[in-house]
Amino acid sequence: MSITAPRRLAELASLWHTLVAQDLAVRYRGTLLGRVWPVLMPLLMLALFGFMFGVIFRSRWPGVAEDDHLGFILNLFTGLLVHGVLAEALGQAPTLMQRNSNFVRKMVFPLPVLVAVPIGAALVHAAIGFVLLVVINALFSSGLHLSALAVPLVLVPYLVMLYGLSLVFAALGVYIRDLGQVAGVLVTAMLFTGAVFFPADRVPAALASVVHFNPITWPIDAVRGCLLRGQWPDPLAFGLYSLVAVAVLLAGLWIFSVLRRGFADLL
Repeated sequence: MSITAPRRLAELASLWHTLVAQDLAVRYRGTLLGRVWPVLMPLLMLALFGFMFGVIFRSRWPGVAEDDHLGFILNLFTGLLVHGVLAEALGQAPTLMQRNSNFVRKMVFPLPVLVAVPIGAALVHAAIGFVLLVVINALFSSGLHLSALAVPLVLVPYLVMLYGLSLVFAALGVYIRDLGQVAGVLVTAMLFTGAVFFPADRVPAALASVVHFNPITWPIDAVRGCLLRGQWPDPLAFGLYSLVAVAVLLAGLWIFSVLRRGFADLL
């Protein structure tokens, strides 16, 4: 690595931080509550799911006490938070270059940083939700677990994989304009075939491969274990998932660099 490489990485990180902050500021500009919304939205979601599934449907989560309504809500909310990062990242990726065509025409602008902005914004919202989960679980459910400190470690390979997938979707979206609609369907499919509404170990054998190969299944299960059950991530599963995530990232960077050559002509 050259002497200027660390400085270059620092510059890219600073640019990414600025763009994420700008994205969040624009998103809530003009609203009455402004920056309160990132905190209020998880609270409203938790209250809504608590009312729907805990009061109306009286749902139970496999493996928790039958009268533990909060246990179901916290397990479900954990899955929705992890999936929400994917939904925002892949949902925005196919149209990202078109919406920022002014940056695309600047040959010196680092477009891969632009692809990471929706992930950063989604991560801010998810982080607030995770803090809320820790507090509620500590006060009203299974307590405060030291294993919660491992959640950032679990999310690192997940975010790496999402970044690789987002690079592919952002590049292909320039050439295939229908990809935005396809991405919406894929995001919904991942919601219902991931371990969001059910534990991964309760899946019928016929569907096990579909669920376990879903990129959100392992992170959801690992985060639930860390936050709600006091379980540390399995090192072997973490290592395998990380290897796949790095492979997806490298493939995404290569595809993006190859397809980028035609962006200016098409936009």
